[in-house]
Amino acid sequence: MIRNIDLRQNVIRTALSLTRQGLNHGTSGNVSVRCGEEGYLITPSGVPAESLLPQDIVYMDFDGEIEGRLQPSTEWHFHAALLRERPDLNAVIHTHAPFCTTLAVLSRPIPAFHYMIAKAGGNDIRVAPYATFGTPELCARALTAMQNRRACLLAQHGMIAAHGSLEAALALTIEVEDLARLYWQALQIAEPPVLDDAEMVRVLEKFRTYGTRQGR
Repeated sequence: MIRNIDLRQNVIRTALSLTRQGLNHGTSGNVSVRCGEEGYLITPSGVPAESLLPQDIVYMDFDGEIEGRLQPSTEWHFHAALLRERPDLNAVIHTHAPFCTTLAVLSRPIPAFHYMIAKAGGNDIRVAPYATFGTPELCARALTAMQNRRACLLAQHGMIAAHGSLEAALALTIEVEDLARLYWQALQIAEPPVLDDAEMVRVLEKFRTYGTRQGR
C-alpha cells in the first residue's frame, strides 16, 4: 500500500499544472511538499510530469534517507533546506518559467515596479548567483536569496517559489512569472519607476490580512 497517496497525487497535479501552463516542459522543474515532521515528498529525477504515478513520488527525510523506487530530483538540496529551515513553508516549486528565466540569465532581480511584488514576501525578488544545478553551492545561494522571501530567481537557471501549501506555492509561481513578464515588457519601453520602501511596507502589511474576512 502506498503511503500518503492523496498528497502524492496533489504533487502530481501540481507538476502537471506547471507543464500545462508552460512553466515547465519535458523533465525540467520539480515540486516538493512537507510530509509529516521529519521529511517531505518530492518529484523524481528525469520523469516528465505526464508520466508520473503516485509510487514515483519520492519520500526523503531531512537526513537525506530515501524511500521509493526512483531517485529524487537533483535539486533536492534546496527543497530539503527550505522545508527544514523555514517552518512557514510547506511546499516548494522550481521551474524554468520563460520570463523568470529570461531575467535570471541576465542576473536581473525584479524590483518593486508593481505592488504585487509583495506577494513574494518583500520589496523585490532577488537573484541567487549562479552555481551548478543539483549542488550544495546552489542550495546555499538559493537559501540566501530566499531569506525573508517566498520566491527568487536562480541566475542562468530559473526560479523558486515556496508557500504554506502546494496550492499557494503554485499560485505564487504563476504570479511571479506574470510579474516577470510585465517587467520584461516594461523594459522594452523604459526602466519603470519603483515603489519606495515605505509604500512596500504598507502593502506588505495589507497583504497580511488580504483574503481574510477582516482584510477581504
